Amino acid sequence: MARRSPTGFDPDNFLTKVGSGKTVIHCKKTTRLFSQGDRANAVFYIQEGQVKLTVTSQHRKEAVVAMLEKGAFCGECCLVGQKVLMATATSIPGSIIVRITKVAMIRALHDHPAFSELFMAYLLTRNMRTVADLVDHLFNSSEKRLARALLLLAHFGKNGRPDTVITKISQKTLAEMIGTTRSRVSFFMNKFRDLGFVRYNGELQVHSSLLSIVLHD
Repeated sequence: MARRSPTGFDPDNFLTKVGSGKTVIHCKKTTRLFSQGDRANAVFYIQEGQVKLTVTSQHRKEAVVAMLEKGAFCGECCLVGQKVLMATATSIPGSIIVRITKVAMIRALHDHPAFSELFMAYLLTRNMRTVADLVDHLFNSSEKRLARALLLLAHFGKNGRPDTVITKISQKTLAEMIGTTRSRVSFFMNKFRDLGFVRYNGELQVHSSLLSIVLHD
């Protein structure tokens, strides 16, 4: 989501202003913002950094359902009456998160049309991404799912650079994102590297040519 709306509304400036119901969290290390099963009573806005959303089954199997970046919200389910959080949210070190109580968030949405418009646009975009993720899991191979995940993490299509550095992410997390094993992710990452689609040089770089894997029938 854009840092600033077309109307010039700045969510960072608006959400980080000192006020009742808002708390700014500076995450010097990996920080759990909330856990699956916790009471849903606040919305979290990512000003800087990244947040991983995970769900755990009754058999303790864990899956990554989203990797949220700056400009994203989480915990918004509390606004529609959901009492319990269905996922766990964990931020990476260096993240800056704004915690907004349910009451404060509702008040802001009612009193500030520009913020309400921005939040609605975010929810619609997030819904479209969720549907696309579901289709991806239902119909695509694990190789295609991995390629798509890497392109999304590299913000493919949002800039003109042929190579984009991805924020450090483990193969275990990638496996949990696409619903496969770490060994399969390792196999495909080596294949992508040999084909020149990705490069390792102290960091992971993704080339736009990786799109050929997604488009291949």
